[in-house]
Formats: sequence, C-alpha cells, structure tokens
Amino acid sequence: MSPVQKYAIGAAAVIVLALILPLPSVVTWLIILGVVAAPVVGYLMLDPSQRARLRRARRRGIGR
Repeated sequence: MSPVQKYAIGAAAVIVLALILPLPSVVTWLIILGVVAAPVVGYLMLDPSQRARLRRARRRGIGR
C-alpha cells in the first residue's frame, strides 16, 4: 500500500469518526476542514522550485 493510500484511509477514518461521534456540528465541520486543508496549506507553503521538484518526483516515483 502506498503512502498516499495510507493517508487517504486515515483521513477517511477521521472524517467517519467525526460524523459518528456526538460532537456539535461546528466541531465536526472544523475537523473535516482541517483534514482537507492541512495538505493544501502544506503544498502552498512550498517554493515554486520545490513544487516543481515534487511534481517531478510524483511522476517518477520518490526514491527511484
């Protein structure tokens, strides 16, 4: 299983737990927003050269 699949399964599990647990709806939506926004913010914090390097690494595979 690739690391991306592991992250996706973990994010889905957190979202399902947030929806199942009897939390106030605002807290549930904040948890879901945090799970979705954290990778986006991390990507946007990279320099343009780092983004290009990451795109090349995705195509080729990291460590190959």
